[in-house]
Amino acid sequence: MPQQSPHVLDPAGRDRQAEDASLRARGPMARVDVLGEEAWAVTDPALLRSLLLDDRVSKDPHRHWDRFPDRTADWPLNLWVAVENMFTAYGAEHRRLRLLIAPAFAARTITALEPDIERFTRELLDGLATARPGEAVDLRERFAAPLPIRVITHLMGLPAHLLADFRRAVNGVFATDVTAQAAAANARDLYAALDALLALKQERPGDDLTTRLLQARAPEGQGHGLTPQEVRDTLLLVISAGYETTVNLIDQALVALLSHPEHLAAARSGALPWGDVVEETLRWQAPVPLLPMRFATTDIPVADGIVIRKGQAILAAYSAANRHPALHGPDADRFDPTRPDKTHLSFGHGVHLCLGATLARLEATTALRMLTARFPELRLAVPADALVPLPSFLTNGHVSLPALVGPEAGA
Repeated sequence: MPQQSPHVLDPAGRDRQAEDASLRARGPMARVDVLGEEAWAVTDPALLRSLLLDDRVSKDPHRHWDRFPDRTADWPLNLWVAVENMFTAYGAEHRRLRLLIAPAFAARTITALEPDIERFTRELLDGLATARPGEAVDLRERFAAPLPIRVITHLMGLPAHLLADFRRAVNGVFATDVTAQAAAANARDLYAALDALLALKQERPGDDLTTRLLQARAPEGQGHGLTPQEVRDTLLLVISAGYETTVNLIDQALVALLSHPEHLAAARSGALPWGDVVEETLRWQAPVPLLPMRFATTDIPVADGIVIRKGQAILAAYSAANRHPALHGPDADRFDPTRPDKTHLSFGHGVHLCLGATLARLEATTALRMLTARFPELRLAVPADALVPLPSFLTNGHVSLPALVGPEAGA
């Protein structure tokens, strides 16, 4: 592959699909500028899957990134690599941290949450039902966002008076159109909110994830429990990964269905499983299009004579890989929940496969099923191409989602 100047990622994320196509056109992987730091963006799904399984690829910048920490201290995305939790851990450290958090997302735990998720959804639908005839409501602000927030704060034991601070700070974590100073200020706000929650739970423990993390001890023979910083950063991971990504999943699924009424009708009738809608949405609109960063622990020869040099950064280009023609043929850009193969990498792959995937799927299927049953005439209030994307290349949703809910079923 001939040498090319790095593709500068659009920090405002204005046209995700066009940028993905441009990256794919550069080959199976391409050099990109990530807010001033260079990385290899891997768009070929087979190569990306292989690298995600390769033990020569690490997520620990302390040990394996030749730019960290001195040269990245002022990088706007420094928090994404500097945190101390299973997201950035490698090898035995990753296994230790994952073992401590995994029980909170075990299948039986998630199944037990289903009645709560349905209750939260029903309460949000009651709120939507108060809209006046012809009044547009923002489905992202009033439905897609509040549901995951309520679920994750229920798990964490987060009191209502801390919710606004958490939500504002987590939104800032995903922003890529900000200065390094603004990102650092947001990180300070986020840690202040985390510390307030931890102080509360130390004083008044409860039956929640935060209390269990404070009391965490690793299984015998498998390392020590969580350090204070690991507790903070694990909570940060849970609330950010468990909130923003699921909001985007519900947001994009609603846009897809309301833009494809034939699929919405099939899902409402039961002819099309809601799970198929969710999987195709994950493939078609990855909630996190690009995920920073991974690092080569040694030189790694890859396609077309390219070598990822030891210490270089790797960017998982999930959205570009999900729509790759090599994986889904010439119609990869088309939303089609009936396609037999809906393979995607939106939850990652390998040892870092998202622990919250089952919960996200349950929330999304519940939300879509109950919303469309309650409001059978639900429709977008503006054309889908008029929706404004979030100003970020790390998150894939809309600034708002105006819709007309219409009369309730049976009204």
